[in-house]
Amino acid sequence: MNRKPERIPLARLAGAFGVHGEIKCDPSHAGRTLFVPGARFSMEHENEVRDVVVTGVREHKGRLLVRLEGVESVEAAQALNGAELTVERERIELGPDEYLDDDLVGLELRGIDGRIYGKVERVEHWPSSDMLVVAGRMVPMVRAIVRSIDLGTGIVTVDPPIGLLDGDEA
Repeated sequence: MNRKPERIPLARLAGAFGVHGEIKCDPSHAGRTLFVPGARFSMEHENEVRDVVVTGVREHKGRLLVRLEGVESVEAAQALNGAELTVERERIELGPDEYLDDDLVGLELRGIDGRIYGKVERVEHWPSSDMLVVAGRMVPMVRAIVRSIDLGTGIVTVDPPIGLLDGDEA
């Protein structure tokens, strides 16, 4: 039903750190555990795709700092600012009730009463909770609201509080 790309975004590189080629890295939650020395990813940058190997990784203030094979200077690291690392979908291990954003985009949001609210346009990640964006409105992905997600049927069943998805009710 949903498109399931062979490769999924894993992290975005966010510029150089220090002078020895370390790169600030903002990984997805699901992909964070894949960052270990020797890990291989594809890197997409400026319409070019190439394979990269992680030679080092450490955490600094909640962010990962990575070293990539062949990137030895601040200039080389800075040149990769904005690059996206991708990985084969099957390498991501999800726990129960965990989903990739791509799995949720396009699913139909239905109330427990059968009312159709629209399709999930995107998923946003906020400190309080992940949010499904449907018809321009944000729906918190909390158990009190999202009752079930069925990837097979393409339906997210919700029990929204009054006013969350109905602009005219209060």
